[in-house]
Amino acid sequence: MAWDISKVRNIGISAHIDSGKTTTSERILFYCNKIHAIHEVRGKDGVGAVMDNMELERERGITIQSAATQVQWKDYTINLIDTPGHVDFTVEVERSLRVLDGAIMILCAVAGVQSQSITVDRQLKRYHVPRVAFVNKCDRQGANPIRVCGQLREKLGLNAHMMELPIGLEDKLEGVVDLVAMKAIYFDGPNGEDLRIEEIPANLVEDAKKYRQEMIEEACNFDDALMEKVLEGAEPTEDEIKAAIRKGTISEQFVGVYLGSAHVNKGIQPLLDAVRDYLPAPNEVKNVALDLDNNEAEVELESVDNKPCVALGFKLDDGQYGQLTYTRVYQGKIKKGEELVNTRTKKRFKVGRLVRMNSAQMEDINEGCAGDIVALFGVDCASGDTFVNGGVNYSMASMYVPEPVISYSIQPKDKSSEMQMSKALNRFTKEDPTFRVHVDPESNETIIKGMGELHLDVYVERMKREYNCEVITGAPQVAYRESITAKGDFNYTHKKQSGGSGQYGRVAGFMEPITEKDYEFVDSIKGGAIPNEFIPSCDKGFQRAMKEGSLIGAQIVGVKITINDGQSHPVDSNDNAFQTAAIGAFREGYMKAKPAILEPIMKVQLAAPTEFQGNLFGLINQRRGVIVDSTDENGTSTVNAEVPLSEMFGFSTILRSSTQGKGEFTMEFEKYGKVPNAVADELIAKYKAEREAAKK
Repeated sequence: MAWDISKVRNIGISAHIDSGKTTTSERILFYCNKIHAIHEVRGKDGVGAVMDNMELERERGITIQSAATQVQWKDYTINLIDTPGHVDFTVEVERSLRVLDGAIMILCAVAGVQSQSITVDRQLKRYHVPRVAFVNKCDRQGANPIRVCGQLREKLGLNAHMMELPIGLEDKLEGVVDLVAMKAIYFDGPNGEDLRIEEIPANLVEDAKKYRQEMIEEACNFDDALMEKVLEGAEPTEDEIKAAIRKGTISEQFVGVYLGSAHVNKGIQPLLDAVRDYLPAPNEVKNVALDLDNNEAEVELESVDNKPCVALGFKLDDGQYGQLTYTRVYQGKIKKGEELVNTRTKKRFKVGRLVRMNSAQMEDINEGCAGDIVALFGVDCASGDTFVNGGVNYSMASMYVPEPVISYSIQPKDKSSEMQMSKALNRFTKEDPTFRVHVDPESNETIIKGMGELHLDVYVERMKREYNCEVITGAPQVAYRESITAKGDFNYTHKKQSGGSGQYGRVAGFMEPITEKDYEFVDSIKGGAIPNEFIPSCDKGFQRAMKEGSLIGAQIVGVKITINDGQSHPVDSNDNAFQTAAIGAFREGYMKAKPAILEPIMKVQLAAPTEFQGNLFGLINQRRGVIVDSTDENGTSTVNAEVPLSEMFGFSTILRSSTQGKGEFTMEFEKYGKVPNAVADELIAKYKAEREAAKK
């Protein structure tokens, strides 16, 4: 078939954990004739959802890895990218969003806008992804989609409007009223596959008119012709309303709210129509690349086939078939047998095999056109690499990767696991930039770092399952930092005289705290007191000194260093002498600048039935936490707080026991904050004791 880019939609589904994201994807696959039977996420039938093809995902009932699947709806091609909702996997989410043109944001009709919905909303806004909202689980007790629409406006500041009304709610959910066509839609057949269109039930006509009026008034803001028609009192056509809402949605100024229940097969087909009608095609979205030959200037890419190819490898999957690289083609074509260049490594490679993924199955193809999502085989690359041809040297914007805040030490249980462990770690670090591994030079232990306890636990679990490798994990370690709180002067002379050429260098200046970056170096040397060629040596020395503070040996951040004087020797001064002098100068100034220890402070959100609100407050206060705000809604108490990460280990167990298993929490890194004196003294004493022990 001819490739018509205007009939392509690259969409993702993003939502709070457990709002039914994977269940909805599963239904979409079913109605688009991709699968012939529907399976549940926590698969009782032993099959599990198609999109969750990792054993672990089926057991935990959460989506960890994003999978990309292509489906046909009517005559449109939809690339569905299933994104994880758990904040510990933010990198998976970020990467998937980077390649989406539009998104379906799923909310639970009972819980409404939850903590994770706020995170997801922030990510969609950061990458300018237009969306439609789907209020799922309308068959549950306490479902209220209209209230959820109000929360989208209040809590997320979205211009949300009902596009449908429910016909019955909770266990009486029968169908939906389409407010554009003003018809009732019922979902018949064993799996809701037969749509029955009827007149709106008499008791809903007034409501339908009211909400339709609101929606049309809002749509008029995006289309002057429609506004004139409405002001003249004429009835707009369905196509005119749709065209106006499409403009509003693509410009991120309108969010249509759809509703239903994926679990009981109601409301999915109209949602697919909304994806077709309102979400953008790849050529309606602005994509920019950075021109590496021109100081990273932005270049707008065009979704056409006859320009040089620019594609982004947004996800790696080391599956049973070898390394698969999921790739979004932004401009030009990727053809089988052609050569491409990886702009990060500058290496050329040949496209050997090109496939299209349908969740875990794949079909071979000969070319991928602009706007398409395909997978390459056996290409050596890392996640987020850009592939080009035709002599351009572009990179898709660098993706934001947060710094890890927690680490475990791990060691293999036995010799046979050692090999497997290094294989697993090698693969995970390629797949996930927020997962880091290094060997501690002092203790010779392997340390893994990540975004939270769950993040690391999942990787340890995957080592066990996928690589048959048992590991022993050490106690979790918090990534402390050190910083200074005052100005400190230094004037340090390094001289060493021992037969042959000596070493000489003097470095003077001051250091002061800064907040906006980790390190800044200012050269204010006048009259060549330190020769120009040794200025970079001083900078290098300072950077080396910042790797390890003198309080607890943690990395130092937030320091601005200005050098304004110094001295050199015509024979004995060299690069090494000035590096060493700078290290000495740093240590001298550091102790005068009132150093302090910083710890990661997490943004924590707790939710539990209202009767446990006192317990939630207690749990936070016991952990040196600060309560930011709390709300009570429909019998659920939600508390937002800032709590030091070091106090949050093993928290899920404690939360469950103090809320009879009904409480849940999410946390993500917020900022670094100063450690209280008592805790700082403990940490310093512990560090000293460890150093003494190491000397012995």
